[in-house]
Amino acid sequence: MDALLADIETLVRCESPSADLAAVAHSADVLTGVGKALLGVEPERIVLDGRTHLRWRFGDSPPRVLLLGHHDTVWPMGSLETHPFSLQEGVLRGPGCFDMKTGVVMALHVAASLADRSGLSILVTGDEELGSPSSRGLIEEEARGCAAAFVLEASADGGAIKTRRKGVSHYRIEVTGRASHAGLEPEKGINAGVEIAYQVLAVAALASPERGTSVVPTVLSAGTTVNTVPAAAAVEVDVRVWDEEEQLRVDREVRALQPVLEDAQVRVTGGINRPPLDAVSSAALFGLAKELAAELGLPELTEAAVGGASDGNYTAGLGVPTLDGLGAVGGGAHADHEHVLVEELPRRTALLAALVENVLTKGSPSIPTNPDGDSGRARR
Repeated sequence: MDALLADIETLVRCESPSADLAAVAHSADVLTGVGKALLGVEPERIVLDGRTHLRWRFGDSPPRVLLLGHHDTVWPMGSLETHPFSLQEGVLRGPGCFDMKTGVVMALHVAASLADRSGLSILVTGDEELGSPSSRGLIEEEARGCAAAFVLEASADGGAIKTRRKGVSHYRIEVTGRASHAGLEPEKGINAGVEIAYQVLAVAALASPERGTSVVPTVLSAGTTVNTVPAAAAVEVDVRVWDEEEQLRVDREVRALQPVLEDAQVRVTGGINRPPLDAVSSAALFGLAKELAAELGLPELTEAAVGGASDGNYTAGLGVPTLDGLGAVGGGAHADHEHVLVEELPRRTALLAALVENVLTKGSPSIPTNPDGDSGRARR
């Protein structure tokens, strides 16, 4: 326990905001040192588009179990001054402690505890908080063919395992109009601000609350000066869905948007970022986790469906059995009250160790048959 806490402190005290490439590279150095001390070997250092990722592979055969995490955070440099690392009354605090440096340390300690690590791979990426723009291919390469992917993201409320995650799409809608003087001859302009307002209403109407689909216009911009008809405008759009069919439906309709004002032009970029992590992907592993928790004398595990996405969406999208939210128990991801409950660390780490050892020795459990007779979704 003391070693686990010391390693968590080491990582939390090393700030690693995703957009700061030098900070992420330094974090990879620190993580390499922690991992080498535990595992006896340095990881493979993989730099893609300037972003630093680390991978440990054990054994000569292709990986059978993937432990997946990230060492970047949303916290800017200097956050330790306002949110210092602390450990008081059983609560650990500090930027990135919950999301998800504690989970990364847990993965390394579990690997160190195994008598035989053959078939295990640990991948820690450096750009997850940005949507994994450089590491997606690496994640999919490492996960393909695995019997299980265990994602060390923090748990849901109360320590619940994350067995469903929404899929995510991001779009940028850009409008081109024509500038003119707002007072002398507004009729000669094409108001991109008005056109983007029409587009915002149109895209927001694509949401489907009954299906849990949210389509949210977020960052909006238009115009240059107060007395000029805007010649350009843009809006960013965040989409969250529970199933692939909905994700494709929204994608088609966003791309089909048409201008309302005569001679205005509309351009849509972006698209699907992460596929949904559906219940079938996690069902068998969650069942195994419940059995192992009972054998270890741990409290009964609960599960949760969450709107946020993770790199587990990518592994599930390949058809790889995936269990997410196996990391820290606590709360406050990305918020001032981010924290980890220390008393849960040994329980959570023991459960992860049991899961990894079970799948390495016995393979992935079979997917339960659904009541309608379907034994699971088709593998993509």
